[in-house]
Amino acid sequence: MSDAIGYLGPKGTFTNIAVDALFKNEHSMPYQTIPACFDAVKFGHVKYAVVPLENTLEGTVNLTLDYLIASKTLKIVSEIIVPVKQHFMVHEKNADRWEQVETIYSHPHALAQCHHFLSQTMRHAKNVTYSSTGAAAQFVSEHPEHHIGAIANEQAAETYGLRIVRSNIHDLDNNHTRFVVLHKNDTALRSLHLPIRGFKTTFMIALPTDHAGALHQVLSAFSWRRINLSKIESRPMKTALGQYYFLIDIEQKMDDILVPNTIQEIEAIGCQVEVLGSYPYYSSEDQQMD
Repeated sequence: MSDAIGYLGPKGTFTNIAVDALFKNEHSMPYQTIPACFDAVKFGHVKYAVVPLENTLEGTVNLTLDYLIASKTLKIVSEIIVPVKQHFMVHEKNADRWEQVETIYSHPHALAQCHHFLSQTMRHAKNVTYSSTGAAAQFVSEHPEHHIGAIANEQAAETYGLRIVRSNIHDLDNNHTRFVVLHKNDTALRSLHLPIRGFKTTFMIALPTDHAGALHQVLSAFSWRRINLSKIESRPMKTALGQYYFLIDIEQKMDDILVPNTIQEIEAIGCQVEVLGSYPYYSSEDQQMD
């Protein structure tokens, strides 16, 4: 198995920022899709993979969640939260006349997050969606002859040699993305570079089809033990209409008594329970500058 870190690329994405914060100075490999990241870990091409799971504005990344549910060999071993700060950048040759840029490239979410800037300052420019903010920055860097710009993060500007001409153009400041680290076993990954902010355990629960009030009983199993739920959502089983998995995050790591007893109580009413990971979580904002 390679010791490399796989991530949703290309270079200069917010996932790249998450990787650099958790795995400082370690070899990393970008992949084009989330399924490719899963496969890279599964087949031993990389040791860990980092993929986005949730964004403050856009919600859950369903593709990540669905592959996590479908995968029986990969677990979440760590989580890191990265603030989303969008900047407008151009090639150095076009820096003096950036307001005349004719086309702006970025990921559709980034374009949506910068609506005010695009509709006011750059209302004359055409907006074109790209596969990622990093790929958009790379495209702009490779075409200095075109009067184009990109919306991406600071690392993308540095990676591809672009000039940031307008900083922090996003509409809302409180925007963060939650990234998870995947591994073949469930051993929690401790960062050598960041302080631990807390612990989480993620469950996938399938309710019995013939048991009325099953979800209420599931939630009660956590409630009477005073286990705090930080998130609950449903995903279709993809077997029939009206059949769902429930994904539950609790603000606690796996222990020897409390959490296993909770699982046993939930299974006793006919539910299927799988632990998708028990792990520490971090924030890239806590990293120390060298």
